[in-house]
Parts: sequence; structure tokens; C-alpha cells
Amino acid sequence: MVQTFRKLVCAALVMTFALFSIGTMSADETAQPQYPIEINHAFGTTLIESKPERVVTIAFGNQDVALALGVVPVGFSAANYGVQDESGLLPWTAEKLKELGCETPNVFQDTDGLDYEAIADSDPDVILAVYSGITEEEYKLLSEIAPVVAYPQTAWTVSWRDWIRYSALGMGIADEGERLIADIESSLSEKLAQYPEIKGKSFVWVTFRENNLSNLHAYAPIDPRCAFLIEDLGLAYPQQVNALIEEGKYSLSLSAENAELLYDADFLTGYSSESAYAAAKADAVLGNIPALKSGAVVSIESGTPLSAALTPTPLSILYSIDEYLAKIAEAIAQGNE
Repeated sequence: MVQTFRKLVCAALVMTFALFSIGTMSADETAQPQYPIEINHAFGTTLIESKPERVVTIAFGNQDVALALGVVPVGFSAANYGVQDESGLLPWTAEKLKELGCETPNVFQDTDGLDYEAIADSDPDVILAVYSGITEEEYKLLSEIAPVVAYPQTAWTVSWRDWIRYSALGMGIADEGERLIADIESSLSEKLAQYPEIKGKSFVWVTFRENNLSNLHAYAPIDPRCAFLIEDLGLAYPQQVNALIEEGKYSLSLSAENAELLYDADFLTGYSSESAYAAAKADAVLGNIPALKSGAVVSIESGTPLSAALTPTPLSILYSIDEYLAKIAEAIAQGNE
């Protein structure tokens, strides 16, 4: 399908804009890349011959990184989680597009698989898939279209800092990437200072399903959702749960029979509904978990914008942090009663 002229112009108009007001750093912290550059990742090495002018992103959230750096992709994947309308855009993405003057973004409806034709029609100079689960076969097919910047090591596990660094390097704006990181870190420090009671508390990200309380799904510390809580909010993850997670895996299935592994958590968080928490609390086994007994839970309804924001992108972090910190503080207070 040939993309409309209006969409391509929309992207081109903002491709050259960089955010110069997103922080400060010394000149020796990083340097703009000298072309050609090599980017090492899980599938090998990508060679980028010159600074890309046309950027395409695929999979969840990669467009947010480009947008936060002032670059509107000439095409990107529709958000497949947390969207409340037919736009394929989460609210922080839509907000940033509007700020950058793009009213008609070229959004790929590829939730059932990559749309190689649409990607090729966008005529990209680089494809960003730093946070994704693409396979080696998909990587090779995409590489026939343009150089691909894939995830550093394992699927769906890149930290938000490395997400920015890899993407910025792939777009030839490494300095801007470091400035963006510094700006987000500064904002987080200011926000976190308002909640000193959070630091050092322990949590498990576990989801209870009302129709299947015998099987629990937990995210590992390596998962970006948990890594953000640990690395940026100063929270801890119980070692007895972490010990069960296979190296490189971002999640774990727990049997309800192992409920005692959750006893040391000061609070629980996850994509559980209020009714699921109520059912778990009434369960003869799960109901003995101290955090459930006290109501020390951060309830995040699945499929909402907030639930999507908890996979931290440069845009979603600051969009949701006030609400998120307030919920965590409230859960901790419940556990202390």
C-alpha cells in the first residue's frame, strides 16, 4: 500500500528537529557517531552508513523514544495494549505527535504480525526494534528493507536507558539520547523525593486471575516493569522469588501452592482487577499472603492506559509517574496499618 503524501510530509517536517532543552551534560560524556557506525545486538551487528533521515519503528513503544528525541517516524506500529480508541495511539504518544505538529501519523496496523509491505512502502533508512520480540527470521526479512537496530540481548528486556541509547545511536543523535536520559532521571528524583517511605520496600509483580487462582504470573526483575521499580524507585525484589526465575527470562509461573514465596513482599502489584484481588484474598491458601490480608496492593486494571504506561518509555514515564507513585505509597501505608 502506498502511503499518502500528507503522512510522509508530516514525518519529514519534523525529522530534523532535536530537543535541545532536555538537559545538560559535559562534552566528553558521549560523542556523535562517526559514520559508518556498527551497533551490536542480539542478532549480530548492524552497519549504518550515514545519518538516517527516515526512521521506522516497530513493536510496542519504540515510536515513543524517537518522538521524545524530536523525531517523528515515517511509520510505526499501532499500540496493541491500553488503547481506548481506534487510533492505535496511547495518550502520551498522541500528545507528543500533536506537539511536534503531526496530525496524521503513518500507523501500521500490524498487531497480527509485521506488515512488511507497509514498512517497505515507508522507505526507511533505519528500523528501530530495540524493545521487541522479533525473531532472527523477522530480523533478516526486515534487514532486506533497511538496517535494523534490534534488542541488545534478549526479547522484551531492554532497560529504558539502553532503549534510548540504542535508538539514539541508530538515529545518529547519541548526544540527545544522553540528554534525554539525564532529564528523565532529574524529573524522577524530584518526584521520588516526595515519597521517602517508598525506598527499600519490597514488592512482587504478580497477576491474579479470578477464573484461575491456582496459577499466578509474575514478572522478573529483568523485565522493564520491575527493573523500573528497582533501579529508579529504589524498591527491592524478594530473593526467594528471583531464585526461581531462569536466567534471561522476564516472567515466571507460580503455583498457588508456592504462595509463601510472596510473604516477604511489602506490597504486590500487577494487572489484577479489584474482583481478582478480592477472590485471592478469600482463597484459603492465597488469603494468607500478608500483603493481600492488609490490602497492600497496587491494583492496575489490565488494558488501561496506565497499565500500558508501566512498561516505561521516555514519554509514558513522566505521563504516569504521579499516579503511579501515589498508588505505591497508598499500598505501603495499607501494609503498615
